[in-house]
Amino acid sequence: MQHQEFEPPEELRDTIKCFWHNSADFGERQSRFEVVPDGYAELIFYFGSGCSLTLHNTLQPLPSPFLIGLLHHPVFFQTKNRLEIIGIRFYPWTVFDVLGLPSGKDGVRVLEHPIAQLQTPLEMCMQEGKLMEALAHVQHYFLNARKHVSSDRLLVKAGTAMRTANGTLPVSQVAAAAHATVRTLERKFKQSSGYAVRDVSGLMRFEQVRNHLWLHPNASLAGLAHELGYTDQAHLSREFKRYSGTSPAAFARKARREKPVVSSDFVAFVQA
Repeated sequence: MQHQEFEPPEELRDTIKCFWHNSADFGERQSRFEVVPDGYAELIFYFGSGCSLTLHNTLQPLPSPFLIGLLHHPVFFQTKNRLEIIGIRFYPWTVFDVLGLPSGKDGVRVLEHPIAQLQTPLEMCMQEGKLMEALAHVQHYFLNARKHVSSDRLLVKAGTAMRTANGTLPVSQVAAAAHATVRTLERKFKQSSGYAVRDVSGLMRFEQVRNHLWLHPNASLAGLAHELGYTDQAHLSREFKRYSGTSPAAFARKARREKPVVSSDFVAFVQA
């Protein structure tokens, strides 16, 4: 897959991590690809012959756009022929407020939302090869939406501290960074994201291990465990398998077989 990331304007950087674009030709036969958990929520617009979620050995066709919330295990999709994706990568404590949706723990959520009106103009842009024009449409939508949503500075400070520390801070230190009590922080975090601080921190820390092993599959697991605050290598391995469904060693072997598709981060979509 060809993967590109685009930084949002200053006004959106406390809400959106990046906009991104992927394109691939899967051929005429149905192909499966995997989305591995990380510390973000993604709004997905896609263009092509269709995209379905594999759920309990059945295929559930998905409309465009759909939302991928925080995941605690990999999910699998199927498509064929050419697929293009425009994604909006949100911080999990901002996505529901910006979209005006109730928070929840849905892994993949089908949306009935005014943003779906963007699908037609975006599709026209993509058919004409005008990616930057399509991204301008998306950016304009969220700049307007952002005007009507007040930013919770407590959550912004907490989220910044969590990401800076790669998910390694205990909840008490996250609360201190946000100048809040643990109780207030946990209440606001659950209201905004649907999850506890510890849950999101665990995903952030897993994301760091996953990214590092993808780019450096021969890395020392013991060294990573120490760097990211795991009790020991066994603790890292348990957490890694919990989120990925596979061991760090098996994931590293896969990384050695497959050429990394981006230079500095693990692409969310990996052909299975």
